[in-house]
Amino acid sequence: MSEYKDQFLKIGVGIIFGLIAYMLASLIFNTTQAMLLGLITLLVVLWTNEALPLGVVSLLPIVLFPMFDIIDTKATAINYANPIIYLFLGGFMLAIGVEKTKLHIYIADKMLDIFPSTPRGMIFSFALTAGLLSSILSNTTTTLLLISIALFITEDVKLKMRFALAVAYGASIGGILTPIGTAPNMILLGIMQEHNLETIAFFQWIWMTLPLVLIMLTSVTFLLSLGLEKKQIPREQSSHTLDKKQKKVLFLLASLGILLLINAQIKPYWSGLGLNESGILLSFGLLLFMPPFNILEWKSDNIKIPYEIIFLFGAGFSIAIAFETIGLADEVASYLLSITHLPPIILLFSVAFLITFTTEITSNTALTSIMLPVIYSVAQQAGINMTLFMMVAAICASYAFMLPIATPPNAIAMSSGVVHVKDMIRYGVVLNLLGIFFIVMIGEYFWRIVL
Repeated sequence: MSEYKDQFLKIGVGIIFGLIAYMLASLIFNTTQAMLLGLITLLVVLWTNEALPLGVVSLLPIVLFPMFDIIDTKATAINYANPIIYLFLGGFMLAIGVEKTKLHIYIADKMLDIFPSTPRGMIFSFALTAGLLSSILSNTTTTLLLISIALFITEDVKLKMRFALAVAYGASIGGILTPIGTAPNMILLGIMQEHNLETIAFFQWIWMTLPLVLIMLTSVTFLLSLGLEKKQIPREQSSHTLDKKQKKVLFLLASLGILLLINAQIKPYWSGLGLNESGILLSFGLLLFMPPFNILEWKSDNIKIPYEIIFLFGAGFSIAIAFETIGLADEVASYLLSITHLPPIILLFSVAFLITFTTEITSNTALTSIMLPVIYSVAQQAGINMTLFMMVAAICASYAFMLPIATPPNAIAMSSGVVHVKDMIRYGVVLNLLGIFFIVMIGEYFWRIVL
């Protein structure tokens, strides 16, 4: 039993935190609502301390929610087939195709060739490359692909640390550029569909988030390059050319981009084709298994699909549905309404600050699943723009730069051995505050107008 001691301890910690949350919540909410908060706390702790595999914890709502009379099995399980999940599944297939053909290396090499071989130039090139790749690949995959390049460009430990952080921060920043870039984006779109709100089309999303991404990438570059001498950094030029399979994947990606652009609804100029984006991405992902492409093979490549992340999405949507079904979202909203008399921009800052620093210590997927229904109810009852407030919260959930446990890119940067916690906190707290400021400003003066 000694070999399981650490695992039992972590599970016990989750149960204890869940019981504490239940008892505290019982002072304010009814028994069912308090039970849901206790179960959510248990799930969040287990996600955070990794007592059980991510996929296992993510499937627990199917067992726990009916067991404690939160919502029944059917109402829980149906969320694991949310249409948004299939959009992300198609994205995973495309990402695997890019990795398998090593197209990402070609793209990264070409992007790195554009910038000068100075510390600032390299930092910006890594942040930008990571940002763009993470808009279509997972930020975890992007960081893993680029971190080795960042570490071998120079032998200077100080520069290695800055380059590693540039990759990690760039991956987190760029994930919000597209709806499929990161989990909170997907959860937001799923909740908008559930409430029959007008969803944000793929290219409209890019148009809205691009200014924020560029501002944050610029901020990261200047922050990480402070105090560095502007010396030249020699880097070997790649003579790599595209092979046949890489050209096939590049053709698919280009075709996908064109189709998404034509399909996008850009008000008031173009109504789009009306095709479902989940179907489009899944179709292009499946094409990789078919002739004349034949890039992926089901037996060997399907195991690379991160099904645990898909289960995580299902858990997130289940939490959101449970939150609303038992009236907990409206109950919490009634308490938050006490501050809705404040100016909308102050409310936006409050939401942004709460989400940004809370996501440092918990899963951004779980956090957005919990908070978006609450924010929706508050905005609805206060008569303010629901989509704007939920989008600010979703974007803030992806912008956690302070701690290695906050997001996989931060953890990967730490695992490189060149980044220390104090370094990440020193730069991360500044980027957190900058992120809050820029998100709220862009939300108030740009998103509010176009939504």
